[in-house]
Amino acid sequence: MSETETSTVLSILRERFDAILDGWISTQSDEGVQRTDLFSHKEGREQTSSLLRAMITGIAEGDTGSRFDLSSEAWTELRTVLVDVTQERSARGVSPSDMASFVLALKGPIFFQLKERLADQAGELVEEIFFISRVIDAFAVYCTEVFIAERDRIIEQQRDQMQELSTPVVELWDKVLTLPLIGTMDSARAQEVMENLLETILQRQSEVVIVDLTGVQTVDTQVAQHMLRMASAVRLMGAECIISGISPTIAQTMVQLGVDVGEVTTRSTIRTGLADALNRVGYEIVHKAKQ
Repeated sequence: MSETETSTVLSILRERFDAILDGWISTQSDEGVQRTDLFSHKEGREQTSSLLRAMITGIAEGDTGSRFDLSSEAWTELRTVLVDVTQERSARGVSPSDMASFVLALKGPIFFQLKERLADQAGELVEEIFFISRVIDAFAVYCTEVFIAERDRIIEQQRDQMQELSTPVVELWDKVLTLPLIGTMDSARAQEVMENLLETILQRQSEVVIVDLTGVQTVDTQVAQHMLRMASAVRLMGAECIISGISPTIAQTMVQLGVDVGEVTTRSTIRTGLADALNRVGYEIVHKAKQ
């Protein structure tokens, strides 16, 4: 559909811009998706106005017929505005359904203006309503896709942050590092932990590493193998590895699984592991009598 074929809806959008904008905002309020608890009236009006202007540009320049495609270059401005508005609203706590309703609320004011303009031209009225409905529906779908992509990005970012927090490499003493493990250990996490640990050994020129399993509830063959590979990699870096936090349950499980720790030193608690590590680097913990 060319601009000539959409002259009615396009002229209405241009000529009745303020009325449609006010109607859109009013409909948002009536449907409870205006979210004045998250946005000021000024912010909400600016977002709504920028979307409406970008839509007019897209309709004027884009192919809106059977080949209508929101991903075409003509709709670049609208896509950009939709992304900005969606991300802003998502960051402030707006739900995907509220975001879609926010966009779909535009239909009512435009339908009203079309009905007034084409009251005696039923055929053209139906055609224009069908066209603008198709366009606005596409906007709503695009907003949902952007919303989901943004949510997935935030979830992935939070997952990475949680992994960093759950596997910190801490320098307990000069040349002594500890790696307290918490939760479950899969192959991807084990690889990431190992890379982080080896990089820290190189940076700190550490001689002893304590891998503490106190926060690990269960150990299976896969977890045990990860620990042994980590210990081997530490030795290849010229450092010694002590595995601490071996509870009676974990010890029994490893025996039942037939896991051979080989030359790896194990200790029941982080306390005994630290004492051993300090001794290996030439330090001794002694009790100082009170004066």
